[in-house]
Amino acid sequence: MGPVDARLLMVEDDERIRLALGLALADEGCEVLEAESGERALELLATASVDVVLLDLMLPGMDGLDVCRTLRARGDQPIIIVSARTDTSDVIAGLEAGADDYVTKPLVASELAARVRALLRRRHPDGGSPRALRLGDVEILPDEEVVRRGGAEVHLTRTEFGLLLELAQARGAVVSREDLLRRVWGYDYFGDTRLLDVHVRRLRRKVERDPDQPERVLTVRGRGYKAVGVE
Repeated sequence: MGPVDARLLMVEDDERIRLALGLALADEGCEVLEAESGERALELLATASVDVVLLDLMLPGMDGLDVCRTLRARGDQPIIIVSARTDTSDVIAGLEAGADDYVTKPLVASELAARVRALLRRRHPDGGSPRALRLGDVEILPDEEVVRRGGAEVHLTRTEFGLLLELAQARGAVVSREDLLRRVWGYDYFGDTRLLDVHVRRLRRKVERDPDQPERVLTVRGRGYKAVGVE
């Protein structure tokens, strides 16, 4: 793989990790800004533009989940949580807070760079965009990366938008979890589908009348997901 060529903000309170990971990511083609706390990260992001935020959860003062929620409330800033917490509840909490991806420590810089690369591809896809699609009263405008429901714009993160578009383009065909992970996140997750399932749940909250009784984005047990009523 080629260089990433991205500007990252690493939010990490352990100076040794910041130094080691920062040097390794620089070798992968990244420019790395550093923040030792959540408060400092929000300060930096008020004036600096970055491609992806690498966010630890266990921070002094404002914890990583609160930082993640704050950034998500501000917009669609790409966020990858990098944490030593591996329990399913922690992973789900991080994704529910709005993270696009979740990586556990210890990690290899090249793997993290691959995830950054995949996330940036979702922000800047190659090739032309398909025409507008509809799922009932939900309209998807790929060129503008806009989704409207009943005429009102619905705010989706870029990952949620990519997931909805992949399902809509399948036009009612079932898309396996593995294929969605590969197409939307850009690489294999080796059977770990927590990331996908949490994002589907978040997506349903935004495009379904009743997220607990979905009518547009359906689960096909043992196979994957499908979008119904695509026009």
